[in-house]
Amino acid sequence: MNQIHIHIERKVFPGHGENLVHTAIENLHLNLKEHEFVCLVGPSGCGKTTLLNIIAGLDQDYSGDIDFSLQRPPTLGYVFQEPRLLPWRTVRENLTLALPEEQDPAVIDELLSATGLTAFQHVYPQRLSLGMSRRVALARAFAIAPDLLLMDEPFVSLDAPAAQSMRELLTRLWLQRPHTILFVTHDLREAIALADRVVFLTAPPTTIQSEFAIDLPRMQRTQAFIENLRSKFSQLASEL
Repeated sequence: MNQIHIHIERKVFPGHGENLVHTAIENLHLNLKEHEFVCLVGPSGCGKTTLLNIIAGLDQDYSGDIDFSLQRPPTLGYVFQEPRLLPWRTVRENLTLALPEEQDPAVIDELLSATGLTAFQHVYPQRLSLGMSRRVALARAFAIAPDLLLMDEPFVSLDAPAAQSMRELLTRLWLQRPHTILFVTHDLREAIALADRVVFLTAPPTTIQSEFAIDLPRMQRTQAFIENLRSKFSQLASEL
C-alpha cells in the first residue's frame, strides 16, 4: 500500500516591521494512507492553503520533504476555491483537456453522467451556475485519476442545500473511484460528514494540534451523530 509522507520543517514568508520573517508552518508531520479521505481543519490564516500549495509543488520555497512512495512522478489533482474553468472551452472540452493521454476517453462520458452534466457538456462556463461550475471542476479532478486529490474549501460560498448536494456527489464519486483526498475546510460538520480522519491545525507557526479517526460509514452519519461528535470536540472547534 502506498503512503504519502509529508514533513514541512519550516515555511516562512517575508515579515513586516520588526519581524523580518513570518513563520507560517513549522515541524509539521502528516502521513496519508492510500485511498484515505483526510480533512484539515484550522483557524483562518493558519496556512492550510499554503500547505496544499507546497504539496502540489506550486510553492517550493520551504524546508522539508514530501515522499509519495512511488516509482514514478505522482499525479496530483487540485480543486480550488474557485472552479477555474477555461471560459473559451465547453464543459466537455474542459474535461478532455485535463485527460492524460493514457486515460480511456470513455471516462469523460462516465463522469458527465455521474455529475449530472451530460445535458450541459457543450455549454460554455459563463452560462453555468456556480454550483454547476463546481461540478465540472470536480469531474475534471477525478478524470485524471490522481494519486492525491487536494481540495481547498471547494464548496465555499454555496448555499446550504447546494453545498450538501456537492458533498453527496463527492462522496459518491470517491466511493466509485477511490483516491487519496486531502480536503481543507473551516466547517467541522463538513469534516465529520466526509472524512476518515480529521486533522486539527494550530495557529501559526502551524503544526498538527490533534487528530481523530471516524470509523462509522458515511451513509450512517446522521445529523445527530455529527452534532454529537462535534460537541465532543467543542474545545477544538471553539478555536477555529
